[in-house]
Amino acid sequence: MAHPGLSKLDVSCVNTIRFLAADAVQKAKSGHPGMPMGMAPAAYVLWTRHLRYNPANPLWHNRDRFVLSGGHGSMLLYSLLYLTGFDYSLDDLKSFRQWGSKTPGHPEYAPELGVEATTGPLGQGISNAVGMAIAQKHLAKYFNREGFPILDYKIYVFCGDGDLEEGVSGEACSLAGHLGLNNLVVVYDDNHISIDGPTELSFTEDRAKRYEAYGWYVQEIGGDGNDMKKFEKALINAKSEVERPSIIKLRTHIAYGAPNAQDTAEAHGSPLGDEEVALTKKNLGWDPEKKFEVPEEVLTQMRLAVDRGKEAEDEWNELFAAYAQRYPDLAKQFNDAAAGNLPVKIEQALPKFQPGESVATRKASGKVLDALMPHIPLVMGGSADLTPSNNTRFKDVFDFQKDKPEGRYIRFGVREHAMGAILNGISVSGLLRAYGGTFLVFSDYMRGAVRVAALSKYPSIFVWTHDSIGIGEDGPTHQPVEHFAALRAIPNLLVFRPADANETAHAWKYALEHRNGPVALLLTRQGLPVIDQSKFASAANVTRGAYILSSRGKPDVVLLASGSEVSIALEAAKLLDADRIPTQVVSMPCWKLFDRQDDKYRNSVIPADVKVRIGIEAGVSMGWEKYLGETGLFIGMSSFGASAPGKVCFQEFGITAENVATAARDLHKKIKEEAA
Repeated sequence: MAHPGLSKLDVSCVNTIRFLAADAVQKAKSGHPGMPMGMAPAAYVLWTRHLRYNPANPLWHNRDRFVLSGGHGSMLLYSLLYLTGFDYSLDDLKSFRQWGSKTPGHPEYAPELGVEATTGPLGQGISNAVGMAIAQKHLAKYFNREGFPILDYKIYVFCGDGDLEEGVSGEACSLAGHLGLNNLVVVYDDNHISIDGPTELSFTEDRAKRYEAYGWYVQEIGGDGNDMKKFEKALINAKSEVERPSIIKLRTHIAYGAPNAQDTAEAHGSPLGDEEVALTKKNLGWDPEKKFEVPEEVLTQMRLAVDRGKEAEDEWNELFAAYAQRYPDLAKQFNDAAAGNLPVKIEQALPKFQPGESVATRKASGKVLDALMPHIPLVMGGSADLTPSNNTRFKDVFDFQKDKPEGRYIRFGVREHAMGAILNGISVSGLLRAYGGTFLVFSDYMRGAVRVAALSKYPSIFVWTHDSIGIGEDGPTHQPVEHFAALRAIPNLLVFRPADANETAHAWKYALEHRNGPVALLLTRQGLPVIDQSKFASAANVTRGAYILSSRGKPDVVLLASGSEVSIALEAAKLLDADRIPTQVVSMPCWKLFDRQDDKYRNSVIPADVKVRIGIEAGVSMGWEKYLGETGLFIGMSSFGASAPGKVCFQEFGITAENVATAARDLHKKIKEEAA
């Protein structure tokens, strides 16, 4: 079994990678051994001859990025990280897929360990890589100067058939071709096998022609995945390409070398079995009796990466020191961004909205961006073809395009899912922040990327406008009703639904300062009255998640609302005041932040002894029960919306101040009578 382009020692290194993967999966009795075994030669050549990284400092900014988009083959990545000297031990590999290990079943974002992205949901990794490539292009244009290529790294991806079948990758790769991201190199593991069986059962289009149509540079390598002469030539060609992203279609064999499992669907997602592993080792000239074997000469060869990495970073540090002398302001910006420091005190730059105005929160968001973005240059934003509606484009910005990488505004086109994944890729650049907008109802198309952002704590910012039946005539296809609840259900996603323009400004402030996970802003199409902060509480309280907006002493009634319904609650409170029913109005822009407050604060906002609690929101009731208690009522949606003017929709669905006041009066009377 020849490996052209590899020496005998190289082949031993390749087989070490193969069998560490096979042994770890076998020990765990769970996992996907096939892909690591087939892709080991390509991985070895990339990681030892072309990929630039420093195992002693995985966060070095000018490292190349490697994304294992087919995350089921995670043992390929873990084997490489261990062998090349990252902070992994052989015991970590033996703990594959076990509680608390560094080696979970699919890679989970841990850049300090060399894992650049969370992959597993197919299509996400390759789409994240498009975002990483956009980030590098923009950062290089911003920071690099002649003779000082401070950021000139590339992004490499290993992907499989599943990645190319998922729609998100088609969206992202189409945009990558349009943008001419020549810093992106994808190696496609063309092994002809999926979980169901041969890929020809469902996947028969010409992938090479598809990617040529996207505008990519396509190279095809036949054979069995072992001809590293051809692969390395293709890799060099891809690195040298100046106009297009590259994909190398590499024909491989899943579970290469396994006499009974090679080219079988079973080898994709099941351990080979002790007997088959032993037979494979024997077949490839390995000791079938030894498990997790790492020959000394192999470890010595692979660990050369440590010295190479140190040398590469040392050279870069010298370059950066000279750069800092020549361009001190840019160097300071670089270091501040790397430390997560914003170049402006946002509180001082926020626009102030005056009472008496009626401002849609989407428009308020646009005004906030106009005010802040000139002071925060390392933020990129965009929209999925809804720029005029989302108000995501700020003044004097121009578009990021193939010939204008300095542009800060990304035209994602009608590609919501790709937009989410690309934002995540930009967000892990280490220097840039990213936001993107569409209608809230289309957050459904983004949910896969949003969930990964929350799981991985990527600091992406999702701007979702047209947030309720208030959008009116477009009707129920465009009117979100279940989305508040669905998004709040995602752990670690902070969902803000601001009540007015000033709450919107402070929600943006929080989003830009928050770096430990994604933030979603849910914004209205329709105008909302600006709440008078001289009469009511300050909008800066959005950081508490929920706060008392108005109160009349010890309340008998608490009205709880978010977003556009807060002004309805304030109107209802006036009606109840006329009946001498003490009412407390609570704005609840971000439930998760409120839930993090201490008991004393939460009980002051929603007193435990107040039984008359009314929740008001133009969405479904799911989740409200924890705030309303056993006696509270919810006024909102229990169905889809309707096509009619927004005000008519609110009236017809009963989300009005009059209905709120009536419900509160009736419940107040009932509870008093029961107490008597």
